[in-house]
Amino acid sequence: MKVIFGIVVIYLLVLAFLFIFQRSLMYHPDENNYSGDKLEVDIQKVRIKTKDNIELLGWFHNKNLKDYKTILYLHGNAGNLENRIHKLNHFKDINVNFLIIAWRGFSGNNGNPSEKGLYMDGESAINWLQNKGIEEENIIIYGESLGTGIATQISQNKNFAGLVLETPFTSMVEAAKNFYPYIPVGLILKDKYKNDEKIKNIKIPVLIMHGEADQIVPFWMGKKIFNLANDPKYSYFTKYDDHMMEYDDQLVFTLNSFIQRLN
Repeated sequence: MKVIFGIVVIYLLVLAFLFIFQRSLMYHPDENNYSGDKLEVDIQKVRIKTKDNIELLGWFHNKNLKDYKTILYLHGNAGNLENRIHKLNHFKDINVNFLIIAWRGFSGNNGNPSEKGLYMDGESAINWLQNKGIEEENIIIYGESLGTGIATQISQNKNFAGLVLETPFTSMVEAAKNFYPYIPVGLILKDKYKNDEKIKNIKIPVLIMHGEADQIVPFWMGKKIFNLANDPKYSYFTKYDDHMMEYDDQLVFTLNSFIQRLN
């Protein structure tokens, strides 16, 4: 009986620890896999102020605002903006402008990441673009991994040009269950990011990209999001890509073709 009681106490202590420190375990702003890539596109470093007065670092590439669509790139959970240089460099071969922002708590920004806070960051980036004279229908929302949670949130019932979701998860609850199968994550998780519910409220063209070898966000999640998405929808599913999808010629061609359909 004492053994069972001890196990229960330890389990409850683990739950308490996970509940209190969950955001420190969920978000990884200090993780850095930057490999030394050099930017091959001209960018302007900008500061974007949120409604709660946090300044976000952003990189803005203005190729031609009048003639080309503008991508709002919402990055994933680890690292800083430099970690995405290898992707952004491919945009030089695509007729598109882009703004990539760093989340609160990332890339030296003040604040602490949370679901509500990151939604506010995404909305603030949209407002910044619109203040530059870019209309909603000329903005393409691009979400990568964690960024897909913000991308689906801000794209609901909007008239953006299109939406790109790279390695999307169905919900943070289902994603967390992969790592904590014996924890009632649905009860203790604060930031739930319910992509599988919100994708149904998106009425614009969608491109979903995912690799079957993804060990962080299972491939079935991306497939489920695709099945739930409204038409028109397009997919780029590969057999060997893991969570960091290879920005090879085929992926870039698919992305460029999708953007051309939006013109």
